[in-house]
Amino acid sequence: MTTDLYMLAWTAGFTAALWIPYVLARIRTHGRAETITYKADDKPLPTWATRAKRAHSNAIENLAPFAALVLVAHLAGAANQTTAVASIVFFWARVAHYLAYISGLPVLRTLTYAIGWAAMAVIFFQIVT
Repeated sequence: MTTDLYMLAWTAGFTAALWIPYVLARIRTHGRAETITYKADDKPLPTWATRAKRAHSNAIENLAPFAALVLVAHLAGAANQTTAVASIVFFWARVAHYLAYISGLPVLRTLTYAIGWAAMAVIFFQIVT
């Protein structure tokens, strides 16, 4: 397996697990019964958990183009050392973005988002050039 595909798998796994913290916060705040019956859906969460839910949504939104780029690079034979490094950078930028988002660090959140976006741009340019 190439580094690009390996990092795609790690990114997908990481993204798939991001629901856990905010659901646990909902259970802790509103109880298990209200959480599993959706009665707690409209009730407020702690601020960090609300940010965690938004960060999860953002991660999902960014997973789709990252996955498409990695798969196209792989299938087109454009995957190389540059795309491998960009895939690693993307993964760690997304981890840092999540932590910055839930911590309420807006400048760091924006910076880590931009780094992840730039990593996708690098992969894109490796495909089209």
